[in-house]
Amino acid sequence: MTQTAPVPTQSASAGPGPARRAVPAGIHVREAVPADWPEVIRVSEAAFAAGPYGHLQVGEERRRFVRDVEGRAAAGAVLVAERGGPGGRGGAEVVGTLSIARAGTGPSRLATGEEAEVRLLAVSPTAQRLGVAKRLMQAASETALGWGASALVLDTGGKNLAAQALYEGLGYRRTNGADASDTEAVADASRVPHIDYRLPLQLDPGVVVRLVRPNEIDAVSALSLRAYELEYTISGHYRDDIVSVAERAEANQVWVAVDALSGELLGSVVTPKPGEHLTTLPESDEELDFRLLAVDPGARGRGVGAILTRLVIELARQRGLRRVVMNSGPQMVRAHRLYERLGFSILESRVRTVDPGDGRPPFQLLAFTIDV
Repeated sequence: MTQTAPVPTQSASAGPGPARRAVPAGIHVREAVPADWPEVIRVSEAAFAAGPYGHLQVGEERRRFVRDVEGRAAAGAVLVAERGGPGGRGGAEVVGTLSIARAGTGPSRLATGEEAEVRLLAVSPTAQRLGVAKRLMQAASETALGWGASALVLDTGGKNLAAQALYEGLGYRRTNGADASDTEAVADASRVPHIDYRLPLQLDPGVVVRLVRPNEIDAVSALSLRAYELEYTISGHYRDDIVSVAERAEANQVWVAVDALSGELLGSVVTPKPGEHLTTLPESDEELDFRLLAVDPGARGRGVGAILTRLVIELARQRGLRRVVMNSGPQMVRAHRLYERLGFSILESRVRTVDPGDGRPPFQLLAFTIDV
């Protein structure tokens, strides 16, 4: 059961330029490391004590579960929200946490199949009204999506109205009802009347989107090159950039679309890690850029380019950003039609002339944008 303290109610694209780090927001979410585990326990216990079920007797089984951070991390991931500098630097304070469990692991109670489950969402009583719970839940969605999870599921107590408002505001839908009328008589917090929620993550039942796996790096390089060389003349430098999937997967996020039944790779796109940019195109920390959208020629006609582009838009939404921006060369007409169909428009103020410096004439590098 999640618990918080009370709170108020494409074919192809490319963008040149060195990556730059966006200025982090006041609340930074990251995956916990062993050094964080005592703080995870402290915040979890404090949040439960201050929440609507803090008056209930907590059984030994639940205490063990709350304190077994190592076990929850092994079952999926434990996230922490910090107030202050990212990564534990600059005196950052852990002010929130949650765990994500894969279906079939010990911490999971509701998740089945390819679903993932949120457990023990907790926000420190000293960090209310800062949006900590929302940031954690958004990060949980992105983490589970990176695994290829089909949905996120969770439950919360019938009297935890703040948590219910949060989940429903994020698009979760109830999958059962709770009779909270006898909550006061319940002596064990693990058995309070509860409400189950579910949030679908995949956009198409026939296509799974997730982060690339190490054993797929070469295949994604080959797929990307096939996608670009089918329609465009690729220079040597640009070719090297396209096939450098291993480097991008280390520094950024390489997403792949795979066939849900066969596991066949269908397409790929690159986004920055949270708090970062891929290129110099974004002009604020509220913009997300993406690059190198590619669909295998044999997978065209299945809407893979649209699925991957909509993924980028959804990532921006989950990160609380304002818009998505990207560059595209003038010859990439098929990609332009896709972007326009999805609601992108030309960002005239950022269209610029590029001199390739290899004997070819200068050309206009287009910029596209969509508000999230």
